[in-house]
Amino acid sequence: MFEALNERLTGVFDRITGRGALSEKDVSEAMREVRVALLEADVALPVVKDFIAFATERATGEDVIRSVKPADQVVKIVYDGLVEMLGGEEPTPINLNATPPAVILMAGLQGSGKTTT
Repeated sequence: MFEALNERLTGVFDRITGRGALSEKDVSEAMREVRVALLEADVALPVVKDFIAFATERATGEDVIRSVKPADQVVKIVYDGLVEMLGGEEPTPINLNATPPAVILMAGLQGSGKTTT
């Protein structure tokens, strides 16, 4: 699933990277393709809507840095939005002071080492 999402997002960014300046139409086309890629990766619709609104606002707003290529800025905005959506850079500590037994959910792709752990 992650490989397919990675391929779709890479394809979207490859198409916009060759352009010197991006118009709002270019940004909306890129965000439409990002939306489809996230929905195909089974991301919940409300999460996708919030993420696309956030990324579109940042990509077309005043925050765009003039010294960076616009396509690179869009890639950075989408990356930052995905990191934020998945919980941010800082790991959340596990509270093991709960009343025993402490329940911990382990989720991961097939073959990622859940059982071994």
